[in-house]
Amino acid sequence: MDKKKELRILFWTVAVFAAAFFLPLQSERFMTAIDATLDLVKWYAREHVVLCLLPAFFIAGIISVFVSQGSVLKYFGANAKKWLSYTVASVSGAILAVCSCTILPLFTSIYKRGAGLGPAVAFLYSGPAISILSIILTARILGIEMGVARTVGAIVFSIVIGLVMSFIFRKEEKAKKEEQMNIVPPPEKRPMWQTSLHFFTFVLILVFANWGAPSAEGSGVWSAIYTHKWYIVGAFSLLMCWSLVKILKLPLLWVAASALLTGISVWVSATFIGNAKLVPIIPIIVAIASLATMLMCDRKNGENRDWAMASWGFAKQILPLLGAGVVTAGFLLGSTHDSTSIAGVIPNEWIQWAVGGNSLLSNFFASFTGAFMYFATLTEVPIIQGLLASGMGKGPALALLLAGPSLSLPNMLVIHGVMGTKKTVIYVSLVIVMATIAGYVFGNFIS
Repeated sequence: MDKKKELRILFWTVAVFAAAFFLPLQSERFMTAIDATLDLVKWYAREHVVLCLLPAFFIAGIISVFVSQGSVLKYFGANAKKWLSYTVASVSGAILAVCSCTILPLFTSIYKRGAGLGPAVAFLYSGPAISILSIILTARILGIEMGVARTVGAIVFSIVIGLVMSFIFRKEEKAKKEEQMNIVPPPEKRPMWQTSLHFFTFVLILVFANWGAPSAEGSGVWSAIYTHKWYIVGAFSLLMCWSLVKILKLPLLWVAASALLTGISVWVSATFIGNAKLVPIIPIIVAIASLATMLMCDRKNGENRDWAMASWGFAKQILPLLGAGVVTAGFLLGSTHDSTSIAGVIPNEWIQWAVGGNSLLSNFFASFTGAFMYFATLTEVPIIQGLLASGMGKGPALALLLAGPSLSLPNMLVIHGVMGTKKTVIYVSLVIVMATIAGYVFGNFIS
């Protein structure tokens, strides 16, 4: 009998029993935290998984299967020119409207394809930090100086953090560089423009499907795009259908039947679902399910099946960790989205009290707390707007903007599974420390 195994079983049995025995059901704070946890989980499932993560898994699958290792090594590899790799990585977030969780499949994909640690980490940070949507919204709602500071800070952070990570783990990077020097990438199976078209079609579908509503006084191009965003998504979906037939060689009849089925689901959803926010969910699920079915049933082109399996592999790896992270974040820090605000075990008042003024401590607390909170794409702006109205200093607000969107507890759990404990701790520490310093300097400059 394995005594250690039996003792572990005994320990967890006693721990679970004790937790059940001493559940503080009479505590209003505890029960509110439970409500916040369930509210955040429900909102995350409805608003984020289908619209953001499922397309992101397929985009990561495209990188994993269709983007050649040679292309990844050219722009992100250990032997790539630093000015090129860090420039591409640091501004890549500008074309993505993703949060700290949606970037994970893309980061995992390029990292496993041989990207250098520094460029991969720069991409990981910049993806959620510097999207065009978030920068515009920040400047318009929180002020032009905050928008400029966030833009400059995000670009500088991504490069500096990437360079520091690369320096700290330079022995590993040197070994990777020597290894990649001996790699002879296989020839491209198709012209690069075809792979790029297929990839960016999915990216644009992801961007416009998650295009945020303008502020109350918003108008112009932003408002026009939001009003017509599903027509734009539909247009790119037709382009995707063309790509599936012409580039991936899927049977025209299959693609046409899937498009028709998706169109019917749009009508059914719009007709019979009263909640406007849920209307797009069914068509997207139908479209993704149809795509996965076509790819798995294609016996002529093995790459298509590999694409589906790679996407499923990312989902299996990332979704359980994200789920655990969302539950933990909701219980500890509460649920704040749309007009909903439910406190977790840690009261919101404590957070607001701790981030007033512009001391190093308040900036550190803002960046540290933001690093563990979960912000969906663009939600950080109204949340910080509310905190500023409650007395939060502008320095801590910038610190929260620079640390919060790029990190979260779910994000850290997945990064740990990809890079390991040491790299994850150093990466998170660098983000928190740099956000603290940037917020402190910005707060003093503004005052």
